[in-house]
Amino acid sequence: MTLDEIKAAVDAGQTVHWTNTGYVVHKDRLGQYLITYVPNGSCIGLTDRGGQRLNGKEAEFFIARSEDGAENPGSQSIPDGQGRGVAPGGAGAFPLGRQL
Repeated sequence: MTLDEIKAAVDAGQTVHWTNTGYVVHKDRLGQYLITYVPNGSCIGLTDRGGQRLNGKEAEFFIARSEDGAENPGSQSIPDGQGRGVAPGGAGAFPLGRQL
């Protein structure tokens, strides 16, 4: 998904994930698009500070299937096999409750 497609899907109320269903893209009350790791609430920006480069590859973003909430087949892991994550309590990481 391109940056514009991700933003449009989030704005339309669709659930967008990054790499697997543990990561959810959302828009906070300040209008910032964020990627949150749901199990611990850590988050990073959807893009770099300039707002132009995704923090992830376009192919790693997908919309959750609506009929049963399951993710797209094959989207459980990153295609190149490398793990990604957000360090709990790392720079810029805040509990989700503080973002909303």
